[in-house]
Amino acid sequence: MRLTAKNLASSALLGLLSFASLSSFSLAETIGPNNENATPSSAVVVADDKVDAIRSGNYKAALLWHDQSDFVNAVTAGASDEFKRLGIEVVATASAGFDAAKQRSDIETSLAKEPNIILSLPLDPVTSAAAFKEARDSGVSLVFLSNLPSGYEHPRDYAAIVTDDLFQMGKQAADALASSMNGKGTVGWIYHDADYYVTNQRDNAFKTTIENDYPDISIVAEQGISDPARAEEIANAMLLKNPDLGGIYVTWAGPAEGVLAALRANGNKSTKIVTLDLSEPVAVDMVRGGNVAAIVADEAYELGRAMAAAAALRLVGTDVPPFVVAPAITVTADTVAEGWKKSLNIDPPASVSSAN
Repeated sequence: MRLTAKNLASSALLGLLSFASLSSFSLAETIGPNNENATPSSAVVVADDKVDAIRSGNYKAALLWHDQSDFVNAVTAGASDEFKRLGIEVVATASAGFDAAKQRSDIETSLAKEPNIILSLPLDPVTSAAAFKEARDSGVSLVFLSNLPSGYEHPRDYAAIVTDDLFQMGKQAADALASSMNGKGTVGWIYHDADYYVTNQRDNAFKTTIENDYPDISIVAEQGISDPARAEEIANAMLLKNPDLGGIYVTWAGPAEGVLAALRANGNKSTKIVTLDLSEPVAVDMVRGGNVAAIVADEAYELGRAMAAAAALRLVGTDVPPFVVAPAITVTADTVAEGWKKSLNIDPPASVSSAN
């Protein structure tokens, strides 16, 4: 799930799921909000021998998203292509604009079209539980992106949760930063200061990987961030105390832009940055050979495909794993065009393509 200043500033509506074990994070794999083991999205496939049965059902689907963005467009494309392959008609699409009340209205409106499937990211665990109740009780096949309504149990209430391979995103960020530093030096760790299992796992996977796999790299500065607007201030303070900092991990691309601004203001061309989720300004710096060493992203198109497949399998009585993860990819200056396409199913912006 792509993270932005807008959605994280509205954390009460993001469905921040409690994940107590993250305070002493030592896992080496992604796990779900209820400690579910992760199943790779590549394992959730509608085999050819099930396609005819699904097509004969004349099923309908609704795509009810939390917001509108390149990320959501890519998830939609992945789901739509899979639904087309399976002969499932998409009868409703909507964007709630991070408004839980609007999401409930979207659900109620879509149910008038009698969808057999709903794909959605629940904005708030409590209100979403009530909002999806009628759909659940009507036997609609529900697949959720990243978040889960309170009290919902698998397989009784929903087909699957689908999200990123969170541990791999953090691990790949650590590997990329270590590579840019030749495996030695000092690092700053700017993590998301909120109880949100998506960012918590990603951030802590970075820290775990550095501490376990790179004995010649030390994390010498740590700072949580909840307001992306404070990123430049945090980076300046971090650099003041640690002027020889070799690299900085930033929890997602929005605050990474502020960290990049701080480095530029200080005339610092040597401290490397890694962050998560694609961003045009961050990518431009990376392609130009600036401070940004790499960006780690999810395969959003694959998220959508897997969500659609999970929902369809549920309709024909096939068991679907409760927690499914799509791959993470490391995007560098050399792979930016391929990475953008693989993640978001579109070409990179012209400013990125022409930056080198």
